[in-house]
Amino acid sequence: MSYGTGLAALTAERIWKGVCLMKVSQRAKAVAPSATLAVTNRAKELKDQGIDVVGFGAGEPDFDTPDYIKEAAIKALKEGKTKYTPASGIPELRAAIAKKLETENGLKYKPEQIVVNIGGKHSVYEAMQAVLDPGDEVLLPAPYWVTYPEAAGLAGATVKVLETDKSNSYKITPDQLKKAIGPKSAMLILNSPSNPGGFTYTPDELRALAKVLEGTNVAVMSDEIYEKLIYGDTKFISFAALSEDAFNRTLTLNGLSKTYSMTGWRLGYTAGPVDVLKAMARLQDHMTSNPVTFAQYAAIAAMGPQSAEAIEKMRIEFEKRARYMTDRLRAMKGVECTEPTGAFYCFPDVSAHYGRTFGGLKITGSMDFAKALLEQANVAVVPGLPFGCDKNIRLSFATSMAQITKGLDRMEKWLG
Repeated sequence: MSYGTGLAALTAERIWKGVCLMKVSQRAKAVAPSATLAVTNRAKELKDQGIDVVGFGAGEPDFDTPDYIKEAAIKALKEGKTKYTPASGIPELRAAIAKKLETENGLKYKPEQIVVNIGGKHSVYEAMQAVLDPGDEVLLPAPYWVTYPEAAGLAGATVKVLETDKSNSYKITPDQLKKAIGPKSAMLILNSPSNPGGFTYTPDELRALAKVLEGTNVAVMSDEIYEKLIYGDTKFISFAALSEDAFNRTLTLNGLSKTYSMTGWRLGYTAGPVDVLKAMARLQDHMTSNPVTFAQYAAIAAMGPQSAEAIEKMRIEFEKRARYMTDRLRAMKGVECTEPTGAFYCFPDVSAHYGRTFGGLKITGSMDFAKALLEQANVAVVPGLPFGCDKNIRLSFATSMAQITKGLDRMEKWLG
């Protein structure tokens, strides 16, 4: 093909040959790829090659969305609920969320204090954009969900990681929090029940943390998306429900993905002080406009009276899997595992195996461990390094007992 001559011809040739003429922003370059998606993608590649891979990477329930929710979406579609809505969500859904928060969490919010977001990640990103300024400091206990530091960085904030260990079930202490707070500290992130840790703060533990924050300018972002998936004698309480002071400094984040097995529907929500929520609504107006209209009507149905039975059925099954996986991991040589009290993850410490060589690969950290386990035993786990804990790996038990058993059998044999 002839391009002619001159600058225009040179540019045309570069475009034709796939040469990028556009720079990538430093902001975008700084965002790390998701570790969970990387593992899932590699496992999929192996499966596409015909290899039988057991995947423990998924962060979503293996239960289907209940039929009554699907039927509500279909009904909304048939009724023509396909047009724009207010950016922050339809009034009926925000009212339903306000009712849920009051009756189940003891939190009294007006609908204008609630914004419906496009999934939990959107809630996190938008909350940080509304609260944080460049140079602000975010206090982030480790282990942490991989999206938190990335969202903080996109808001121009710096992250101060608060290290934890298995002796305290990976939870921060009041003394640790008090020492961490500095003049630039603007936000504390709490995620209970935790992804990836599977731990849950007790009401008393949260009260002690709330007491430390009194008299400071530190906001709290309380991610409570796993609130319904708790096990044993665990008691859940919303951070904002602890006191008037806690209520006034907290953004409560939740969503429908985990509780109602609606991961692909992309619906999350944020509740908090009215000025912050109005700012989030303005951001959303320009960023995405409204969440998907017919999905919002399905969300109203999801939070209706039929939900209790479906949620409890899922919770009981996850609790059974949690105990089985914990017992199996603890029985493996060189593996220490705290039993999860919530969410659907085990987060074992496998660092006793670091320094060993498996199939010609010397294991120096969680990335090597996860890579070798996948390539050599066809078991996909998520390395702990991106979660801030390189000694650990994350296994999701949001898969069938048959798959859990098969995967753990393979892992045990590989470690031996």
